[in-house]
Amino acid sequence: MTKITVIRGDGIGPEIVDATLRVLDALDAGLEYDFAEAGLAAQESCGELLPQDTLDKIAANKVLLKGPLTTPVGGGFRSLNVELRKRFDLYANVRPALSIPGTRSRYEDIDVITVRENTEGAYLAEGSLVSEDGQRAESKMVVTRAGCERIVRHAFELAQRVGRKRVVAVHKANILKAVSGMFLDVAREVAKDYPDIEFGDMIVDNCCMQLVMNPWQFDVMVTTNLFGDILSDLCAGLVGGLGLAPGANIGEKAAMFEAVHGSAPDIAGKGVANPCAVLLAAAMMLDHLGMHEKGEKIRVAIRTTLTEGDRLTPDLGGSSNTGELTDAIISRL
Repeated sequence: MTKITVIRGDGIGPEIVDATLRVLDALDAGLEYDFAEAGLAAQESCGELLPQDTLDKIAANKVLLKGPLTTPVGGGFRSLNVELRKRFDLYANVRPALSIPGTRSRYEDIDVITVRENTEGAYLAEGSLVSEDGQRAESKMVVTRAGCERIVRHAFELAQRVGRKRVVAVHKANILKAVSGMFLDVAREVAKDYPDIEFGDMIVDNCCMQLVMNPWQFDVMVTTNLFGDILSDLCAGLVGGLGLAPGANIGEKAAMFEAVHGSAPDIAGKGVANPCAVLLAAAMMLDHLGMHEKGEKIRVAIRTTLTEGDRLTPDLGGSSNTGELTDAIISRL
């Protein structure tokens, strides 16, 4: 048995995580669940948003499957997700965007992976301050050569491992000549170590336009934190939205797998939440654990279920509930 930490999360989190665990159990994946709390659920039960016991479990088990968390306004953290990435140095955020026939989207046959640096750049908010008169705010953007190298190398290693042919580094080196310039310089250096993978670079604003005009030209994109956050959501929009968008956060000592959408408190408890994003994240988790065949079974079962369209939740254009969609996926495993 492989023990993983499970945080059910806030809002619709418990519903979609429980659905995911049902699928993992049906697969007989050999997983033991070590449940932990974070977010509003943890604050209500023990008065802390991110208890030490939860951090200890993640450190011990090294793999976390997580539902969406809510960071209250005025809480101790800017973002619980950012805090978890920082605590465990989960430097690589990997988000695939893959078209599924039958879903509502403007494009077909999209297959793009965004690899986003997760621990540096604008979101580090280095030296943030607001002047006493409230008229000026500032925050530094900081990157390191080591941070740039490891995220670019992660993108190339991923491309090799899954058979991708091209990596594009997305930047703003024409204007942000220091921080974005360093990222681009390092990307060009690292690319030389992977002659079997085609390499290119693209300015971020042009990249956004190209993704809308001709998304099929992209294979793997690697970029810095802020740009990656924006581009990965754009890519999710190409394939039907965040309800089908999983995310993996990878570090040397731990890995976190999650749906990238929020906790959706407006539909919590109604039983209509779409579990597919967490299910797809669980499939990425199985890949990470060396169980690629089982991960692929989840992806195929989701694809078949959504394509046939007989059990879709409202966000996918149907009238089924979470349990019915989950049952349909399990029946196709």
